[in-house]
Amino acid sequence: MLAKRIIPCLDVKDARVVKGTSFANLRDAGDPVACGRQYSGAGADELVFLDITATLEARRTIRELAARVGREVFIPYTIGGGIASLADMAALLQAGAEKVSINTAAVRNSHLIREAAEAFGNQAVVVAVDAKQTGGGWEVYVNAGTTATGIDALEWVRRAERLGAGEILLTSIDADGHRAGYDCRLNAAVADAVSIPVIASGGAGGPEDILRVLTEGKADAALAASIFHYGQYTITEVKQYLRERGVHVRMHEEG
Repeated sequence: MLAKRIIPCLDVKDARVVKGTSFANLRDAGDPVACGRQYSGAGADELVFLDITATLEARRTIRELAARVGREVFIPYTIGGGIASLADMAALLQAGAEKVSINTAAVRNSHLIREAAEAFGNQAVVVAVDAKQTGGGWEVYVNAGTTATGIDALEWVRRAERLGAGEILLTSIDADGHRAGYDCRLNAAVADAVSIPVIASGGAGGPEDILRVLTEGKADAALAASIFHYGQYTITEVKQYLRERGVHVRMHEEG
């Protein structure tokens, strides 16, 4: 059985880690490379760096950050935000990223998913999905959660998988930053819709929320930010909590 992964998420704006609520009201949480280095040594399975304003500001993802992280962080990491072409992806992968995350560009040009999978392998292509509840379902949003697309989230993840996505990074806009728990219903629905791994994001308030999304929510990995950035919990504490409740996780001392 594959171990469930715990992944700190570092949202980056103006070369600083920030955290907000439902994609707004951002506050500073430190230097991204220093944070990444700390998490790497503290037992994180992977890291995700998201340049959250790259698309809105019509900038390319900060390649310099990718290179700095590659020199100082020694666990797998994903970088996303503002990626619009295969050239953008190649630059990040060459800098050291193991995976690239695409969101807005994939919705605008879904064939970019297939082109990326063919060029770099499915395992390097993460399709990020920002979803908001609408009626009985969920709608995909782009441009850092500011623009509704009219696309059903479940239909979109199925299509993304067919096109070659290796993972889905699923963020509930409704739950993001509120620390009241992940949207387990959304996560379970997406996990049932695809056969590729689903990374749950948005809403972690403590280990119990991570336990729920990895079990009831059927997620393969849990992304968290605030509970780690501000020292409420350590990764080791979270993993020990999960292990004591029967969830298979890789502890730091095990390598």
